[in-house]
Amino acid sequence: MPTDVSNRRLLLLLPGLLIAVFALHFRDLHDLLQFEFKYVPRSPAEVVQGLIAAGARRPWIHDPHVLAYLSLPLFLVTAVLLYRMGRSHRPRASLAAGLLTSVGTIYLGGLFGMWTAFYGGITHVDPEHLAGAVATFSALTAEQGPFLLTTSLAKLAFVGIALQMLVLWNTPAIPRLGVLSALAGCMLFLAFWDLDNWMLIGSVLLFIGFATIRPSDA
Repeated sequence: MPTDVSNRRLLLLLPGLLIAVFALHFRDLHDLLQFEFKYVPRSPAEVVQGLIAAGARRPWIHDPHVLAYLSLPLFLVTAVLLYRMGRSHRPRASLAAGLLTSVGTIYLGGLFGMWTAFYGGITHVDPEHLAGAVATFSALTAEQGPFLLTTSLAKLAFVGIALQMLVLWNTPAIPRLGVLSALAGCMLFLAFWDLDNWMLIGSVLLFIGFATIRPSDA
């Protein structure tokens, strides 16, 4: 039983850390409550100017992208623990879901790594080179080519978790409401990618869903 409880607690680490990551994106409650249904990137000039201005005052380790980057091993831990739960009910489907999460985590690492490098590097740019930094940042983050490919494949991490929830549907491992909560959380990530307040809600729903897992099956 202690091992089962420990495993359930491990499952809560990922959504708990994601809640912290997305909460750190907001300056105040008003900022949090600005809901949009389509992601519109901020002006590259605004982003770059803000990063350069904050560079001397804000250590790079305080960037939420760094915290997200460091949380990546938890996606693999989650994939393994959910597979251990699902294999006794639907082994092949559970294995496929676990593999999808694992593959998606690889590309998610690339995505977070890029953003961490972009944000960390720009803070050291001399303001005299602002125009060049804006042009470079705009080109690197355009939703096309390798950047778009990496972003799209990174979503497989949440597709895998969602499928694992379907694997566990109508099993003793987790109540149906828990499955629906975690599934809704994953759907919010996939539907509103890059919209931090929606993904914060998705993280909370994922946390609630994982919290309902019965210790004997964790």
